[in-house]
Amino acid sequence: MATVTRENISAQHDKLTVKLEQGDYMPAFEKTLKQQTKNANIPGFRKGMVPAGMLRKMYGQAILNEEVIRAAGQKLDSYLREAKVSIFAQPMILANADKPMPSMTNPAELDFSFEIGIKPEFEIEAVKNKAPLTRYKIAVTDKMMEDEIERIKRRYGKVEAQDTVVNKDDIIYSTYERTDEHGNPIEGHDKIEDTEVLEKVPAKLKEMLMGKKAGDTIVFRPADVCTEEELKVFLKDPLKAGEEAAQHYYKQTLTKIGLLIPQELGPDLYAQVFQNKEVKDEADFTDKVRAELSKEFDRIAEERLQNEIFELLVHNTPINLPVTFLKRWMREGGEKPKSAQEVEAEYGSFEHQLRWQLISDKLITEHKINVTIEEVNQNIKTQVLAYFGLGPDDEDEAPWMEGYMAKIAKDEKMIDETYRRLLMTKLFTHLEQHFTITDKEIGEEEFFKLGSAHEAHHHHHH
Repeated sequence: MATVTRENISAQHDKLTVKLEQGDYMPAFEKTLKQQTKNANIPGFRKGMVPAGMLRKMYGQAILNEEVIRAAGQKLDSYLREAKVSIFAQPMILANADKPMPSMTNPAELDFSFEIGIKPEFEIEAVKNKAPLTRYKIAVTDKMMEDEIERIKRRYGKVEAQDTVVNKDDIIYSTYERTDEHGNPIEGHDKIEDTEVLEKVPAKLKEMLMGKKAGDTIVFRPADVCTEEELKVFLKDPLKAGEEAAQHYYKQTLTKIGLLIPQELGPDLYAQVFQNKEVKDEADFTDKVRAELSKEFDRIAEERLQNEIFELLVHNTPINLPVTFLKRWMREGGEKPKSAQEVEAEYGSFEHQLRWQLISDKLITEHKINVTIEEVNQNIKTQVLAYFGLGPDDEDEAPWMEGYMAKIAKDEKMIDETYRRLLMTKLFTHLEQHFTITDKEIGEEEFFKLGSAHEAHHHHHH
């Protein structure tokens, strides 16, 4: 009868040795060999008429090796099930180069050693102790409101054609092409089209463009018209070229000059910005813009709080991991083997992911977080309706919805992604009740200057 012995190698890392007797693998071996005799196709023999001895010589050893490994694997699996050991990935055979493989003529006791990485038991202390966190509320100031309304007026403004370049707000439409120093085009280079507000153009180039009209051209080398700062930006966009382009000549041809005239506040603008809502007057419009701005800031602040929770849990939950085993598994367990250097480079983020996996799985189970298929479908519908500017109650206006949802039902990837996203949203919303959260008002600048949640918690690690 097969037996399993277990010994500890290091933290969460054990060695399991499976001892097989002849009776654990020989009957299966004989049975498989018999089946092979019935089905073997060997040139010169009719099917099923190949002498058993010949087959035994040809394939016996390979079949025996397979049966032995299978028997050891089955024994190992049933041991892990009965002992209720929860392991990472799968057991890995310990390399024993000096072990003889079983031989058909002399079947004997064999032992195989495997190593396993054991999932640790751990407590999530931050949740147990209701750790303190801050929820920021970004104050919307009058200055922010002015800027936002200015941005809206410009966004819905109109571009009026201008005769010459005179104003820093002029919009310059132009093409660039590679030329020699006299402005003759060089073969094999595409024209680049670009639109830029004059204010954003390198200062020297701006001077050269002043007073020019559509159809005019200038020839220049980027290195001659840009400061070092400007050059980086200019090469990347509009030119989309590498550093060598700084020394090349380009011809810029003005195709059109425009000026953005912001749209005035009034019923037309209100209707464009809030298509499905009635806006009474300027005060009402301002209130609605303020509410939208607040909503966006609340979303950003909420995202930060969730990041804080994530980082706090990942970095402050003591979890004992079988590092040596996991690194070996990373080296050999993937589709293609990795070098020790690759593993060292990737281990940090792999462990970060793994910790979160363990923590979130435990929390989802303990707090009974679940998402139904109805919720998944409803969420997909709401998103699709929102894309067409419809609210969740406007489904009657989308007669095509049923057909669309029937298609989605087959899209496992989308269903799965939506499920994971909703599950995480529910988990975080639920977790917020398990921390001590202080609300704090903060200015926009201050908020965006706060260090990232990751940095705030990272130094506690280990």
